[in-house]
Amino acid sequence: MIKSLYIKDFALIDELDVQFEKGLNIMTGQTGAGKSIIIGALNMILGERADTEVIRQGAQKAIAEATIFVGENEELFELLEESAVEVSKELILRREIRQAGSRAFINDTPVNISVLKEVGDQLVDLHGQHDHQMLLKEENHQGVIDQFDLVRPVLKAYRAEYKRMSELQKELRDLKRRERDLNEKMELYQFQVKELEAAELDAHEEEELESEMNLLDNAEDLDQKAAAISEIGNGDDVSLMNLLNTVKLHLEDMARIEPEFQTYLDEVATARISIQEAVQFAERYRDGIEFNPKRLETLRQRQSELNRLQKKYQRDISGLIKYYNEIKAELNVAENFDLEIERIQKKIFDQAEILKEKAVDLHEIRIQVGNQLSKDIADALKNLGIEHGRFQVSVDWMESGSGWIEIGGAQVDCTSNGCDEVTFYISTNKGESPKPLAKIASGGEISRVMLSLKSILAKEHHLPVMIFDEIDTGISGHISEKVGREMRKLSEYCQIVAITHQPQIASQAHKHYRVEKVEEGERTITKIISLSEEEHIREVAGLMSGEEITESALSSAKELIDRSGMRN
Repeated sequence: MIKSLYIKDFALIDELDVQFEKGLNIMTGQTGAGKSIIIGALNMILGERADTEVIRQGAQKAIAEATIFVGENEELFELLEESAVEVSKELILRREIRQAGSRAFINDTPVNISVLKEVGDQLVDLHGQHDHQMLLKEENHQGVIDQFDLVRPVLKAYRAEYKRMSELQKELRDLKRRERDLNEKMELYQFQVKELEAAELDAHEEEELESEMNLLDNAEDLDQKAAAISEIGNGDDVSLMNLLNTVKLHLEDMARIEPEFQTYLDEVATARISIQEAVQFAERYRDGIEFNPKRLETLRQRQSELNRLQKKYQRDISGLIKYYNEIKAELNVAENFDLEIERIQKKIFDQAEILKEKAVDLHEIRIQVGNQLSKDIADALKNLGIEHGRFQVSVDWMESGSGWIEIGGAQVDCTSNGCDEVTFYISTNKGESPKPLAKIASGGEISRVMLSLKSILAKEHHLPVMIFDEIDTGISGHISEKVGREMRKLSEYCQIVAITHQPQIASQAHKHYRVEKVEEGERTITKIISLSEEEHIREVAGLMSGEEITESALSSAKELIDRSGMRN
């Protein structure tokens, strides 16, 4: 249950702190007093979208915080542990809205808004003023059925097989698309494979080619310079080696007299050896120099061909080799498309049988739950003043010429939610056959159907808290009293917080709060007041008679409250 709600600097609310109780908590107040602002703050705490416009003028941030007693809840505790939130039987959910954005906390631990919403969904069902419109859209009817515990595991099993089927269908589509694309490119690929094969590409050839061309292109220059080195080193007249020998002999004589010359003698000796080796290498190198203009021309033609291919395909040599391997592999695949398509189609055929089995299971459990729901809602509608109400849940196969499975000789379409169309039908008058709910139900009837659904689902899921924002839309008179009694009865299973304008519903409250708008200085603020027993009677009387509360209205209000079965 929600134990307390704290709101600060939120729209018209300066600061508000209210303690809720078990059972049916009713909020009343004039239109515009701020009741919906309180619901908006609760929505924000439960992870709904927050707008910076809610920040009260002059404030830095808006704060909304709810303390909720959750007791033992293993599923919820696992979620909290995954989010590194301290687990306890009492949770504090807080939301702060600043101009720069919003922040969410659970037990003072920062969490993502998605986590806050997931936790909120397990704790509170908030039914806004316009939520009953969801029943007017037939696409929402299946979702109602799927909330029941009997349906959930069957739907999960179906979805696993649907996912596998979807993957196979995608695999087949992709393969057929590849086949079409390849058929269009087959002639081109065959030509390119032939051209690249003829080129006999080598990833290292280009570098080797340039190196050999460089040597052939500079053969004459290399020969001339090598000859010059040889002549300088070992010439007939005066050679560099003879000069170095003379220097070496003089240094040897000098070193015997002056030891300091020994260092230079060593360096000259080393230089003489290095120069002699260089001269000898130049002589040997001349013998290996190749003068081959024909070979050079052949290499230039090869280089030109490689450049042409690289320019044509917009790839370097390594890229050309990779591309060649890719298109050759594509051509190999093309030769086996029929076999591959046949293999996948066989898998799809087998998977269709598995999917059909799961779809039938889901179809049957939805019918079973739908039949029970039809009976339960019809019984609930009787308690809400629709004596001859009939409710019917229709579960039909979605037939389609291109469906994945076959049921009774007809192709049936499948989605991730099953292969069914679920539609709610209703008859509110004796002797009339049920017709689609979306087409014939009035606002008051829709509200009562929604309350019936909420009552059934609350008992099904043991949801701790339900919040109703004016579920009494379109309801008046003695019907309101029936609705109030149903809400009071529902509060035996969960805590209810409800906004209403109807005295018949307000009279059923276990705890009554009045929301009012007051002026303090230059500001207008919203307050919520917890009413005493006497104030509760006067508030119900005010709802009945307006601003002037007469003794007759007080007496009627007291009688109405007494009929509620004495407040707990």
